[in-house]
Amino acid sequence: MGRYVIRRLLQMVPVFIGTTLLIFVMVYGLGDPVAAMFGDRRPDPATAAQLREQLHLNDPLWQQYLLYMKGVFSGDFGNAWNQQPVTDLLKSAYPVTVRLTLVAFVLEAVIGIALGLFAGLRRGRVFDTGVLAMTLIVVSIPTFVTGFVLQYLVGVKWNILSPSVGDGAPFKDLIMPGLVLAGVSLAYVARLTRTSVAENTRADYLRTAVAKGLPRRRVITNHMLRNSLIPVVTFLGTDIGNLMAGALVTERIFNIHGVGYQIYQGIVHNNPPTVVGFVTVLVVIFLLANLLVDLLYAVLDPRIRYA
Repeated sequence: MGRYVIRRLLQMVPVFIGTTLLIFVMVYGLGDPVAAMFGDRRPDPATAAQLREQLHLNDPLWQQYLLYMKGVFSGDFGNAWNQQPVTDLLKSAYPVTVRLTLVAFVLEAVIGIALGLFAGLRRGRVFDTGVLAMTLIVVSIPTFVTGFVLQYLVGVKWNILSPSVGDGAPFKDLIMPGLVLAGVSLAYVARLTRTSVAENTRADYLRTAVAKGLPRRRVITNHMLRNSLIPVVTFLGTDIGNLMAGALVTERIFNIHGVGYQIYQGIVHNNPPTVVGFVTVLVVIFLLANLLVDLLYAVLDPRIRYA
């Protein structure tokens, strides 16, 4: 297992370099960051040339990338459009989005697996049909529509949950945004769990467990559910990064100043350091989540062993 972890960490290095290089080239190839600093005003040519020289914008992109990564590894992500250090924005935005993602992930995993489990055990019955229909409706509706509808009905009309998020984004205010963020992923988890459980109910090992006289609860939890969760864990692990990246729409709806909000501001104001800095951290989170998923395989299925 130790050698496998080291090998996987080494494999992450070229993936990280390739991904961040691609993002850097795409972002810095769009527009002129110096012109964006002055907004609607046209910068003085001499001043613009001096700024481009200071920011190394006249250098080839690969040299700019090396300089940028050198600063990243020393803790310098550059400055935002308002000259605020990107590191300060990272420190203020990521804790908010992490809390929102945590709420969404818990809702997605608990509710999605529970619905999928009961639907799979009752395949072809009313509950199963209802779950399939409900998840299909959730997947079909855009996130921004779901967000505004829930915000109005649950937050304003029925006054069950807070329609807005207070300062510091406390967990109690993140339940409804977390549900909106997790909606589509929750539907996929439920359908994936349902399919996996329905397939495993006809497996030979399950018939053997029942023939041994094991209690039904033990057969479901220790045998069927454990094997059925392998594809679900794969989806959940890769979805952590997707939830953080997909928080852009949810944070805009509920006016949450998290990662999505800062990336949006960086795109609007054409500020490459903000966009590249936040996406670089997202890449690291996504890679670590995938590594964690691979390690969880051996826990869920004893047959899986890594040399």
